[in-house]
Amino acid sequence: MSRLGDLGARLYRGEVGYDFIGKRKIWYGVSILITITAIVGLAVSGLNLGIEFKGGAVFTTDTKAKISVSQVHEEAVAASGHEAIVQELGNGGLRIQITEVDTAKADQIKTELSKDLGIPEAKINADLVGPSWGEQIANKAWTGLGIFMVLVVVYLAIAFEWRMAVAALIALIHDITITVGVYALVGFEVTPGTVIGLLTILGYSLYDTVVVFDSLKEGTKGITKQTRWTYSEIANRSINGTLVRSINTTVVALLPVAGLLFIGGGVLGAGTLNDISLSLFVGLAAGAYSSIFIATPLVADLKEREPQIKALKKRILAKRAAAAAKGESAESEHEDLVQDSDGDTEPAGAVVGQRRQAGGHGRSPRNRR
Repeated sequence: MSRLGDLGARLYRGEVGYDFIGKRKIWYGVSILITITAIVGLAVSGLNLGIEFKGGAVFTTDTKAKISVSQVHEEAVAASGHEAIVQELGNGGLRIQITEVDTAKADQIKTELSKDLGIPEAKINADLVGPSWGEQIANKAWTGLGIFMVLVVVYLAIAFEWRMAVAALIALIHDITITVGVYALVGFEVTPGTVIGLLTILGYSLYDTVVVFDSLKEGTKGITKQTRWTYSEIANRSINGTLVRSINTTVVALLPVAGLLFIGGGVLGAGTLNDISLSLFVGLAAGAYSSIFIATPLVADLKEREPQIKALKKRILAKRAAAAAKGESAESEHEDLVQDSDGDTEPAGAVVGQRRQAGGHGRSPRNRR
């Protein structure tokens, strides 16, 4: 077995672990700092909306220009009075994108470009994009996002409980805010591809969160019938038990996206890939972070405000203090037992995953006094 596989097995069995829940204030602070930075960047720089949202004209030609791309950019800016985006196409032609241009202005720019590029005006194709189309796309995106959020909250509240639904919703908002803030800070153009990327990352983020929640739900069955582990401790074991799985799925998802962003967009210069690949890359990374460091710790915080869970924690700490005063170890005592749905006696869900032997279908061994 590889070292990573061995570590994953030991984390799953609870033999080793990191105290994610105990250090949750650190993770909250880091997330708040990143979120504030993203919001400030969005407020100061704003989003660089593409032509699909602002409206404008796109000029294309399949004939190679007599001047360089940088010179074409200068001429396009001079002719339009607006910022221009110039891209060289694979056939040697050019794509010149200029925002906020109406029909009359587009005809004038086309004539100027024909002279500057040394290309007949008939060889330059001009397409106008109205801002109303982009507005419709944005409105539909917001509608889709709202419907998705509502469905997520309803599903998680039914499948798990409302506290997990609230924590997952906060984690999703956290991921979207960071991704949008990064776009504002780096100045990448926001296109319909960006919107698609933003909606896509929500599913990945939710997947990791639900995996941990499922383990937590299984591990906390009958938790109040034992006095060995607090809710936070079981939550921490749930994170550790699924940690390697979360890392593996995130890395596998990030590798092809990184190829699009850094190789396709950076090395090969395919700038059209940046609009969707950046949102996917940042969103996937933020989603993996939030499922471990934000969502589950929030559930533990909300859950331990319940009177029953609060009283359980008080009993456990008192028991440990009494054992320490006697020079004994609370962990050395017999494990508290509860009855499962079949009437069998077994541990109260503290060792997360023991009921899922052999790929999740085996039963845990019976425990006896």
